Order: sequence, then structure tokens, then C-alpha cells
Amino acid sequence: MKMKTIRVGIMPLSEYKKRTIAIAKGEYKVKAGEPKVWFESVKSMAQILSSENQELLKVILINHPKSLKELEELTGRAKSNLSRTLKTLERYGIVELHKENNALVPEVKATYFHVEFGLEAA
Repeated sequence: MKMKTIRVGIMPLSEYKKRTIAIAKGEYKVKAGEPKVWFESVKSMAQILSSENQELLKVILINHPKSLKELEELTGRAKSNLSRTLKTLERYGIVELHKENNALVPEVKATYFHVEFGLEAA
């Protein structure tokens, strides 16, 4: 299965809000290839894509766990911690959680990340 690349942008929250309002008002049209996932800073992106979370994604990719309980056993992480982390990763489009046989099954949706950001003088 080919994994997709997620285009990630980094933009201060104030600029992101301005951009969102401009899009809503029709003043700005999102261009093809622009990031769909945005972080406020490199630091916030690094927290989501931490070494610990990268290892979690690898465990899911290699072992294809059929439940959070199985993933808990594979990683030694508490189910509540896994659930919270996976829901965060899902918000960013990195993981998808779906129900199978009354169990929540994690699936990695992206393994490559293209990060875009720039510095502009005010």
C-alpha cells in the first residue's frame, strides 16, 4: 500500500486566522498543492511528530494491530494515552481510526511529510 505525503504548513495562529477569514469571505482561493494541515510553530509540529509518536506509527505499520488493546500490549503504553495520541494524530490526517468488530483499529495514512514555511518581514 502506497502511503501519501502530507503537506504541512507552519504559520502563526494570528496569520492562520486571517487566512481562514479571507478564505471564508472569498478573498483568498486556496491553491492546489497548498498545505491542508497547519501548525502554529515548528515546536508544535515537533510535538505531534515526536520520536515517540514516530515509533508508535512504525509499530502500527509493521504489526497492523486489530485493537487499541493489542496496540497497548505491543507498545507498553496505557490505552488512555494511546487513545489521546491517536485522536490527535487523526485530527492531523496522519492516522485513521475505524471500528472493526467493536474495536477501534488504527491505520497509518501518511508516512511522508513535506513541510513548508517562510519568514516574512512585517
